Amino acid sequence: MEKKRIMLIASLDGSLIRFRGDFIKSLVDSGFEVYTAAPDYTDEFREKINNLGATTLEYNLQRTGLNPFKDFKSILELKALMKDHKIDLVFPYTVKPVIYGSMAANMCKIPVISLITGLGYTFTGLSTKAKILQRFNETLYKLSIRKNRVIVFQNKDDHQLFLDRKVISKQQKVDFVSGSGVNLNQFSFKEKNATDKVSFLLVARLIKEKGIALYMEAAKILKAKYPKAEFHLIGVPETSPSAISLDDINDLHEKEVIVFHGPQTNIPEHLNARDIFVLPSYYREGLPRTTLEACACGNPIITTDSVGCRESVKEGINGFLIEPQSLDALIKPMEFFITNPEKIKEMGKNSREYAEERFDVNIINNDLITLIKRELNI
Repeated sequence: MEKKRIMLIASLDGSLIRFRGDFIKSLVDSGFEVYTAAPDYTDEFREKINNLGATTLEYNLQRTGLNPFKDFKSILELKALMKDHKIDLVFPYTVKPVIYGSMAANMCKIPVISLITGLGYTFTGLSTKAKILQRFNETLYKLSIRKNRVIVFQNKDDHQLFLDRKVISKQQKVDFVSGSGVNLNQFSFKEKNATDKVSFLLVARLIKEKGIALYMEAAKILKAKYPKAEFHLIGVPETSPSAISLDDINDLHEKEVIVFHGPQTNIPEHLNARDIFVLPSYYREGLPRTTLEACACGNPIITTDSVGCRESVKEGINGFLIEPQSLDALIKPMEFFITNPEKIKEMGKNSREYAEERFDVNIINNDLITLIKRELNI
């Protein structure tokens, strides 16, 4: 029997390896012919994707902003790729690939399983601009995904929002997965041992919505009170309007308040070297990959009781959920771990057990492949 052809559509080539690499390999191992579509591949990521057994295809995409002419061109390019490569099913993820990929596939009458990985800044409602963009994106979602075979969500809150805003109907077929999953071998467990030098780690885009500024403020207060405590930060400098000033970060680094590592590729090593993972995000997350990786490595989690983030914590068991945008709420659990370091080991073990139970990438990928096979009747 001829292999069925699956096209994954992404907005960044690197995300196909970091977030979908195991999924691509599982699809290939399951007998599918896999194509990945993304803009501007680097030689490094093209080679990595090809080594997984997939074929890389390029299309143009304006990742930020709205330009109707460029956006329509992206749709036409994706449509041409689907027709030229006789794609049997399209699997887009993140906002623009879901919207434009679904529109292109609908034009070709190709089935789509779309993955909603989080709604991001535009659905935070934190500014007039965000509210305007939310309405616009809602309209685009309505136009693009109503005919999709299945819409896969990473949390119940996003599904409910789509229902409440009438983006989808109650009759629309939906499914749920616990994020993109985490490779439990790559992110291996390391037991934490109590010391008087408790260390915290935040890994995220360096933007305000990820709670970076809040973490920096907490570090200043706690470092003055507990000089041995360490506050580590990993992230790529941003150019967006909500970017955190690199000068401010470097200033705290020079004053030895925080330890700024810049961008890093060896995240498992950093997680294993640190005690507690912190993500005080008020960004509209799907299910943050970083918290899943921290769970797998055996780090207790401090994150916000907000959409997506709350999925990674069993309150008081493997970490704590805090009120978003509250400095006092963030400081309280951080100080708890500094003054009760023996709890780190116990809660870290609980994090690993939770990852094995719910976030194993093999479980997530098997669920998605079962869904794909069902929709293709194979």
